[in-house]
Amino acid sequence: MCAALQRNAGRAKNRAMTPAAVSVSSALDLRRHRLAMAALVFGALAIGAAPILVRLTQTGAAAAGFWRLFFALPLLAIVGWRSEGAVLGRPSRAMLIAGVMFALDLGCWHYGIRLTSVANATVLPNLTPVLVTLAGWLFLHERPRRIFVIGMVAAVSGAVLMAMATSKGASPGANPHLGDALSAATALWYSLYFLAVRQARKEHTATRVMTWSSLAGAPILLAIALVMGEDLTPAGAAGWAALAGLGVVHVAGQGSIAWALGRLPASTAAVVVLIQPVAAALLAWTLFGEILTPLQAAGGALALAGVVIAQVRPPIRPAEV
Repeated sequence: MCAALQRNAGRAKNRAMTPAAVSVSSALDLRRHRLAMAALVFGALAIGAAPILVRLTQTGAAAAGFWRLFFALPLLAIVGWRSEGAVLGRPSRAMLIAGVMFALDLGCWHYGIRLTSVANATVLPNLTPVLVTLAGWLFLHERPRRIFVIGMVAAVSGAVLMAMATSKGASPGANPHLGDALSAATALWYSLYFLAVRQARKEHTATRVMTWSSLAGAPILLAIALVMGEDLTPAGAAGWAALAGLGVVHVAGQGSIAWALGRLPASTAAVVVLIQPVAAALLAWTLFGEILTPLQAAGGALALAGVVIAQVRPPIRPAEV
């Protein structure tokens, strides 16, 4: 009887504590969510400085990508050693795929930055969520919701407006049309990188994922630079400083995003990182005098708004049962 009374008292105590426990758990979950969101915003702002640094490196576009990863590796080793006591371990397939995709992403994007305006080079790659869902519609027969179609039309229309501004000579650069095309192609590689990092983060820390993806991507970028006959080293100290800055941006920016991806839904992350092109355009206007024309500004705003609209709710209709 005493045992029964004790069991009943324990159950009553658990029931009494349940609301408080739930409240504490909810508060912790909210705090973690806010911390992840803060890391994501910080990462996006840091990456917004990357196009500016690429312009200042005094090397070839792919070479700048190689040095970016090269300078990032010691920083990643320090972070990994302090937080985990180890850095490498054995790479997963997703880590290596992320490295390959990121190398291709950086190669296309850096060339795009050199050939067209910073605004165009940063807005066009952010069509990633739209292109991924569109591919699922065309090749996997995953019918999207109507709201996605509206967002897709808005995003594509915005990209067309930016291209029209390029045709009218509003976009600086040696070959704006090619730069726009390479920047748009970046969306494909970045989407694959995005998915690979999400997969790798299920089992590994952000630092380990970043380290292995950098180790896998650096040789690819170096090979591209050699094949293209690029200048591999900068002419002066300012160029080296810009390259080192890219390494810091890689760790602080991509590292923050990779860490946040393990704690936030992909759709949320895809929308928040859209502050990157805004920050990049403001920096380009301040440092390089790249003034957005009304047509460019309208196109960029429409493209980003379309991506946001497309992510308002799950873009794919649930399967009928």
